[in-house]
Amino acid sequence: MTPLRMHTGYLAAIAVVGLQLSACASYVAKAPEESAADAALAARIYAALSADPNYYYQHVDVRVDNGIAQLSGYIWSVNALNRAKQIAAGIPGVTGVVDQMELERNGNRGGGHSGTG
Repeated sequence: MTPLRMHTGYLAAIAVVGLQLSACASYVAKAPEESAADAALAARIYAALSADPNYYYQHVDVRVDNGIAQLSGYIWSVNALNRAKQIAAGIPGVTGVVDQMELERNGNRGGGHSGTG
């Protein structure tokens, strides 16, 4: 290996380590009060979803980070998906809703083995 290639390899390795360290340094842990507020907000969203008389939301997971609700899991119709987002957005304290729900079609989540053959 030529000295120039060795030098370039070392610089690349140093750059990667530097980026990793700066990413770690920029993370700020939440205060216990913030975590508790997010957990309480998630609980209110769960309660509102569970109280909806039209749709079944037992397969929807809710996480809240600084007032932004993240909905994930499985949902059975586009109408139910839109209603879940509407319910979450209507909870006082929610500043945004991120939809990561997956639409389940015909009782099949898609992919995977069908169980035959």
